[in-house]
Amino acid sequence: MMDSLPDDNSRYKDVEYWDQRYTTERCYDWLGSFSKFQHILETFVRREDSILILGCGNSSLSADMYRAGYRSITNIDYSSVCIRAMSARHADCPGMTWHQMDVRRLCFPDASFDVVLEKATLDAIMVDEKTPWEVSPQTGRFMHQALTEVSRCLKPGGRFVSVTFAQPFFRKRLYARSQYGWSIEHRSYGDGFQYFLFIMTRGEELSPEDAALERKLLEEAGAPPVITAATHTEDEEGFLSRIDLGDDSAF
Repeated sequence: MMDSLPDDNSRYKDVEYWDQRYTTERCYDWLGSFSKFQHILETFVRREDSILILGCGNSSLSADMYRAGYRSITNIDYSSVCIRAMSARHADCPGMTWHQMDVRRLCFPDASFDVVLEKATLDAIMVDEKTPWEVSPQTGRFMHQALTEVSRCLKPGGRFVSVTFAQPFFRKRLYARSQYGWSIEHRSYGDGFQYFLFIMTRGEELSPEDAALERKLLEEAGAPPVITAATHTEDEEGFLSRIDLGDDSAF
């Protein structure tokens, strides 16, 4: 596994890096396997839901969900090498499809899915960020494009489920936008180190607390970033231990 680590964090954004990695690596599950958070997901996702998985990679997530009874699963990844390999590997799973696609330009009609699910895909987009308090303009645009597309593709009442190592105090700063047209709630899982599931429900309004957060962020736009010194580390993969995750004591 360590042989797959890039020399520089920025390479996590390069499709060439992933194409090369997927030619030799068969499977890797960021943030733990499906069984770790299945009990939470079952509360929000029905077996009959149509599901889109963003940045599927070579994770066992899709196959594990399929075996658990979720049979309408569309998988996308921007690595064509990954999509070819995973499509061939799971050719015996009717109802499971695989497509090479950019999360910022989803080639699906409006209101196509009951559920959009991502696990560590957005984390990988943010690998170059030095502090969770302020996202660079480039990454901010990338995230906004992706989240706008996710919102567009969700059916009314549909849910966007984001599985991440980012604590609520920081990740809500990206999700709490009224223009996405969703409410936000979260759950956590994990022994020792905590991971988080954010559940955004399309067609619901932000809570008063999250609406206040949005207003606060808009008012602070352009203000100097606040730097936090608190850092967690995680033996997940190199980049996870090189991002300042901050302290959620203020949340």
